[in-house]
Amino acid sequence: MGRIIVEVMPKPEILDPQGKAVGSALPRLGIEGFTDVRQGKCFHLAVDGPVTDALLADARRAAEEVLSNPIIEDVVRVEEIVEAGGAQ
Repeated sequence: MGRIIVEVMPKPEILDPQGKAVGSALPRLGIEGFTDVRQGKCFHLAVDGPVTDALLADARRAAEEVLSNPIIEDVVRVEEIVEAGGAQ
């Protein structure tokens, strides 16, 4: 069984209050060194059999038409998930 990952992020000009909250909490927890945090969405799509170019194209279409709001979000990644060791 193959898997595809889709990542969606708010456009840079869109305010991200959840990312801001996480970003301000990190130093209070002693976690330093991060200059910005943005909160996005991640989808894992499972398919029967191997991931093909056609399935990746369908996942890209789903990402652009269903999984994201193109007014305020960008689709930043659509690709096959390859498990460690090369197994799928």
